Amino acid sequence: MSFDIEKIRSDFPILKELVHGQPLVYLDAAATSLKPTCVIEAVTKHYQSETSNVHRGIHFLSAQATQKYEDTRSSMAKLINAKECEVIFTKGTTDSINLVANSFGEKFLNPGDVILLSTMEHHSNIVPWQLVAQKKGAKVIEVPITDIGEIDIDAYKKLLNQYPVKMVSINHISNTLGTINPVKELIQMAHAHDAYFCVDAAQSGSHLKIDVRDIDCDFLALSGHKMFGPTGTGILYGKESLLEEIPPYQGGGAMIKEVSFEKTTFNDLPEKFEAGTPNIAGVIALNKAIQYIEELGLDQIAAHEDSILRYATKRIKEIEGVQILGESKNKASVLSFSIEGTHPHDIGMIVDEQGVAIRTGHHCTQPLMKRFNITASARASFGVYNNTEDVDRFIESLKKAKELL
Repeated sequence: MSFDIEKIRSDFPILKELVHGQPLVYLDAAATSLKPTCVIEAVTKHYQSETSNVHRGIHFLSAQATQKYEDTRSSMAKLINAKECEVIFTKGTTDSINLVANSFGEKFLNPGDVILLSTMEHHSNIVPWQLVAQKKGAKVIEVPITDIGEIDIDAYKKLLNQYPVKMVSINHISNTLGTINPVKELIQMAHAHDAYFCVDAAQSGSHLKIDVRDIDCDFLALSGHKMFGPTGTGILYGKESLLEEIPPYQGGGAMIKEVSFEKTTFNDLPEKFEAGTPNIAGVIALNKAIQYIEELGLDQIAAHEDSILRYATKRIKEIEGVQILGESKNKASVLSFSIEGTHPHDIGMIVDEQGVAIRTGHHCTQPLMKRFNITASARASFGVYNNTEDVDRFIESLKKAKELL
């Protein structure tokens, strides 16, 4: 597929909608991406003409659904360079991290062990670790960040040397700062100290190439709904040897080989971690999202989004009193900001009246807000379907908001 921005925009039917009488400008990709027609149609098709449960029936519809469901696993494994048995379907990044924290924690965490998390983590990569640390007598310690929103590498090294670190869990891309963290380097340092590493890749799936073999992560979590797929879909990647060793997170159907009241034996990977009826239609449609990404090309997607981010960053500086949150040179398409003398929520309401969708608040990163001594910010996050006209309307709506406020 050639990179034709107008053709790409036509693939997303919601962009034809009017909001408050204005054409929609959607700048909230970091919360969830828009969905192309091919994904929407795949969900509809499953419920209209292919409905059946997977892995449980020998009839035609069940076999067909199972094949399509497993085709998505194959596509995802190829996308991130993993084995198929290492791809566990979940509800999304939050579900995946909870799975790792509980199952890994149950097997490996001991009293006194340390879990390192950075200041810029989403609450979904903080709270599950706090819960398991409390349960196991372990401790969560913060890895600080710099004033421009990057991991403080020297501080990270010191923490690895100073404490008995068992697990490090850090995001690939910050949902608030847009910072792209050097996860391969961070993983190498963790492994040198016999620590495991989990990557929160929620923001990476449709923005950057992910190669789990190259970066050598132990676990990686991502969400389908942030990469053009349906909500309630995602995956956990884990090294096969680790997934074999840790206990299942949930019990139920599909994840067992044999059950008696005396003993239960668990299924092979990946079914060991996939209890119950999954989001079948969502997972099948996720394959269409993966194919869409591959057709566009992640390199081309990243280049386009980077050009939009640079243009937006340049234009927003035209507004007096703007302060940008997160100014790493290595950023993805997230632009968080505040305007002196205004509240982010007021900005969000006024730009919404002009058809521009941005997000305001703490973005589920309250420790990060505390680090920069603020309670909230406004955030514009860009997707492959955004163009310079979207940015121009965004900037004009901000100027109007500043004038009114």
